[in-house]
Amino acid sequence: MNLYQQYPIRLRINDQDRDFDVESWVTLLDLLRERAGLTGTKKGCDHGQCGACTVLVDGKRVNSCLTLAVMQNGHEVTTIEGMAKGDELHPLQQAFIEQDAFQCGYCTPGQICSAAGLIAEGQAKTVDDVRELMSGNLCRCGAYPQIRQAVCKVIGIKEDKPGAASGADGFTTGPVLA
Repeated sequence: MNLYQQYPIRLRINDQDRDFDVESWVTLLDLLRERAGLTGTKKGCDHGQCGACTVLVDGKRVNSCLTLAVMQNGHEVTTIEGMAKGDELHPLQQAFIEQDAFQCGYCTPGQICSAAGLIAEGQAKTVDDVRELMSGNLCRCGAYPQIRQAVCKVIGIKEDKPGAASGADGFTTGPVLA
């Protein structure tokens, strides 16, 4: 067996068919950043715990650091670079700007892709649903209230009062910050 054997794969990335030859161990994240030149998707923890690498595969949220590129052969991948249509921002991108939902911006591509997947899933009906369903995406700057506001705005979920959600602010990230 040749350890450096490459496998041909075809992905539809941001509405363009792309062909690659990749080793079996190459992650989708590394393929996107290093071989496709799409550096908007960020490498955070490289363990699937922070969500910075979130992209959409066939419209579903995926941590690209946890999936191998060869597993996605024939699938459609949408990165942050593919969200806008020409000069027209995606509604989530516009809402993130309007709600000031980013500070350093490192997590923003993953947050926006995750929110797009969340919207496509159609399970978020309340502010608490948004908070819970976005909890896999960490923001080390703490822009959770603004991120929540931006996502709720696009979904059409009304908050009780601006900046508040069911008596709590921000997302939950499990027992560490609960």
